[in-house]
Amino acid sequence: MSNPHVVIIVLNTNRRDDTLECLGSIQRSDYVDLSVVVLDNASTDGSVEAIQLQFPWVEILPLSDNRGYAGNNNVGIELAVSRGAEWVFVLNEDTVLAPDCISKLIATGDSHPQIGMIGPLVYHYDEPEVIQSAGVVLGRYLHSTHLGQNEMDTGQFTGWQEVEAITGCSLCVRSDVIREIGALDERFFYYWEETDWCLRARQAGWLNAVEPAAKLWHKGVQRDYRPKPSVAYYNTRNRLLTLSKQRVPPDVWVTVYGEMLRTLVIMSVRPKWRNHLQHRDALWRGLVDFHQHNWGRGRV
Repeated sequence: MSNPHVVIIVLNTNRRDDTLECLGSIQRSDYVDLSVVVLDNASTDGSVEAIQLQFPWVEILPLSDNRGYAGNNNVGIELAVSRGAEWVFVLNEDTVLAPDCISKLIATGDSHPQIGMIGPLVYHYDEPEVIQSAGVVLGRYLHSTHLGQNEMDTGQFTGWQEVEAITGCSLCVRSDVIREIGALDERFFYYWEETDWCLRARQAGWLNAVEPAAKLWHKGVQRDYRPKPSVAYYNTRNRLLTLSKQRVPPDVWVTVYGEMLRTLVIMSVRPKWRNHLQHRDALWRGLVDFHQHNWGRGRV
């Protein structure tokens, strides 16, 4: 197997302990030809000093302004491509990799030149044998479903498989793909940007894949995950932006808008939603901002 150079991009914002654990798992990787860039988003928790002390081989790049998940990661993505990286691994700071995770991903990607983006089998960090995502399936209305979600790993996923999209916590992208389709769309700011990226790669003729032999544990989404109002906002606005970019037919728009309006009504009149009025308001703002083309950081 060849050893293409991999640049790992880790975005950190006051998540010192998580970032240190993530970097520790990278340090134990059996893949040799890699380098790591930590993009630090004005952290004040001692992250930079701790990383410099424990991982002096890691490059730390301070960000001058907060451009969201998409814009901040683009700084690292563009740097990696300019330095000749063959694969760019965009990695959340709250992840922990198996020692052979990167080598398994690159072995599969390197053996199948049609694969443009590849991700590992992702497990819940607090339930290390329970699957969080084995890739994403998107319906006609862009309802995203994570394959294997909350299932015990019994070996049901074997061999790499093509998927429509890959969860954004760990996304390894061939640099040729980035040169062809560009980096993340910064209009999204946060949420749906990786799905849009994957869809753009597919439209350009590349395959998205998950390699279940590559394993990773993610802290960010537990089984009882309860999204904040900000997630309702970005999910609404950015799902609509994705539908627009995909040029879906009119009947899809009718169904999606009907679904959203029905949700607004239910959240307004049913007593059990009285404690979630912030989520309702965030959904409404997402609808309004989509139509007013208010992108980037949202009003939440």
